[in-house]
Amino acid sequence: MRLYASKIPAILDSILQALVEPGDIETSNREEFQNDVESILKEYLRLNREISERSKDILEQRGLPYSELYRIRRQQAELLDFGIGDDSITWIANQMVELFMRSQFVDEIYVDDATLRRKIKDILRRHMQHDEDLDREVRRHLKHLQDGTDSFEIEYQKQLDLVKRKHGLS
Repeated sequence: MRLYASKIPAILDSILQALVEPGDIETSNREEFQNDVESILKEYLRLNREISERSKDILEQRGLPYSELYRIRRQQAELLDFGIGDDSITWIANQMVELFMRSQFVDEIYVDDATLRRKIKDILRRHMQHDEDLDREVRRHLKHLQDGTDSFEIEYQKQLDLVKRKHGLS
């Protein structure tokens, strides 16, 4: 699962439709409520990018192969108590629930935390599913290359950029 910056507006709209409009959350200022939710999503992207950069630096410093990047990223995320991959949805949902509890723009919450988390996770899954779909599409184009090789990694990134642009995700 991966969050794309281009999907943030759609996620914000879905959060409003799923939580505010049916009355699960009462807000005095929808625009500020939206800004709060957006800030969590943007902070997730920032931290994710920071962890990726730090992990690449560690790979370079230790002289490790690129294939170790995922393991290093996972370690760095654990150090910061940050969710990557499938854990990203849980991390974002928990951050949002915490925000709703302390936000001055949330007047009242009429559902329990578990219900809030479930609804938020469903929305995030729906909008973050693109990662797996993109991966399948890119791999269809790279059947002639062996997975894990340097040439595969280079071509994978090129194809991924093309597919993202095609679907408006870059």
